[in-house]
Amino acid sequence: MRDGGYGEHVLAQQRQTAILERVRLHGGVRVSDLVVEFGVSDMTIRRDLEALADQGLVAKVHGGATVIRPGSTEEPGFAAKSVRNRAEKAAIAARAAELVRPGMAVALSAGTTTAELARRLVSVPELTVVTNSVPVADVFFASSRPDQTVVLTGGVRTPSDALVGPVAVAAIRTFHLDLLFLGVHGMSERAGFTTPNLMEAETDRALVAAAERLVVLADHSKWDLLGISTIAALGEADVLVTDGRLAQDAQGALEGAVGELVIAG
Repeated sequence: MRDGGYGEHVLAQQRQTAILERVRLHGGVRVSDLVVEFGVSDMTIRRDLEALADQGLVAKVHGGATVIRPGSTEEPGFAAKSVRNRAEKAAIAARAAELVRPGMAVALSAGTTTAELARRLVSVPELTVVTNSVPVADVFFASSRPDQTVVLTGGVRTPSDALVGPVAVAAIRTFHLDLLFLGVHGMSERAGFTTPNLMEAETDRALVAAAERLVVLADHSKWDLLGISTIAALGEADVLVTDGRLAQDAQGALEGAVGELVIAG
């Protein structure tokens, strides 16, 4: 049987990736247009849109799908975020890893991009890592390097697998760190770097205060996306690592605000 075969699965993934790109570029798509463009049935396109909607990547509407416009308190789960902009996050993580040297004490906040960075830092010797991210800690624990020290803060677990609240803040305040790699929900000229979780904002602010340098990791989709609470102003970032799909006007705004803007990829 052809249905469900490996080749069919790969084709579906490629088509869904292309559909997602069109949604992000144009703000929405229509089933009828996609049927013509890809030369497949109406039902096939509807299954594609259903799969993308189940991953939290698009919002289904009558006759098509639109880009998701989250509210300032909406917090996507780690699994939903991990499938978004994978190539861009990998490029950002690779550039960010170049800032780390053996023997450093670094912090990684919660986020899918910081988790991608963690996979690149397991090869750095004599590293001390402080994190409030369960997935980040799992990456380092799985490597079992005897020359690396990994400290996972306590706290209340959020949908994005961050440990937050007074227990986490109290632990973080005891550290003095060389670098903080901060993942964010959104960034804008007015609000700075933001999160949809009030307790996570407080915990992230403690991480910022504990670090000598702040390195923010944010792909292009984070621009003009607002969370309810500000973690830091744009000007507090010593380095911002983003990707080449960030709009030119956004790049201009960030170049004038952050210490150094690094475009990965």
